[in-house]
Amino acid sequence: MALPLENRIALVTGASRGIGRAVAVELARQGAHVVAMARTQGALEELDDEIRAFGQEATLVPCDLKDFDALDRLGAAIFERWKRLDIFVANAGILGPITPIPHIDPPQWDQAMAVNVTANYRLIRALDLPLRESDAGRAVFVSSGAGNKAQLNAYRAAYAVSKAALDALARTYAAETATTSNVKVMVTNPGPLRTRMRATVAPGEDPMSLRTPEEFAPKVAAMCAPDWLDTGKLYDFKADAVQNFRGPE
Repeated sequence: MALPLENRIALVTGASRGIGRAVAVELARQGAHVVAMARTQGALEELDDEIRAFGQEATLVPCDLKDFDALDRLGAAIFERWKRLDIFVANAGILGPITPIPHIDPPQWDQAMAVNVTANYRLIRALDLPLRESDAGRAVFVSSGAGNKAQLNAYRAAYAVSKAALDALARTYAAETATTSNVKVMVTNPGPLRTRMRATVAPGEDPMSLRTPEEFAPKVAAMCAPDWLDTGKLYDFKADAVQNFRGPE
């Protein structure tokens, strides 16, 4: 019996831990060949061992998202090897400083924007051709409610602003591909999950009260399947619903 994502080529950023690792494992379990990207070689090798344990293979890409030239080379390498990219899961991101806006050091701000926004623009730029060459290219951007809530949280400006920008970037790409390709683009809000980032934001929270990245991963995999037809919309994990983005409040 064929697996749902058999022979699909999938790139996952931030694949060494948390949401990215869970998504990479789930995509592989469903048959995809995963191109797993993260900074830490050792953690990528552990992921590779897990994927190989159930008979699948992965391609490991140790890379810092701020190495924009490397992102360009990655897009070219994917196209040269496979002539297409079926799935792109843009998961990697950083929290940035938790401090009042006037106290944010410019390098901290620049780093949050580079990782959460600019790297994803560079990846879209590098991966657009291979995604369009797929018979059903799927791009899923892991965002947050931080950038679009009516009441924003104080002291997390870099994260909130970068995630709002990521939402706009993904929605624009969705609009640009809606009638000119087979690419479908989704934004997803995982909500509070049992991750290292969540523990930093809410150190007093009981992690056992939170859902896990492994519970979220199958929802992402569903958005990566060829039969997924929505584009330019938001999937909210807590509500388990696809939603249109809100207009001005």
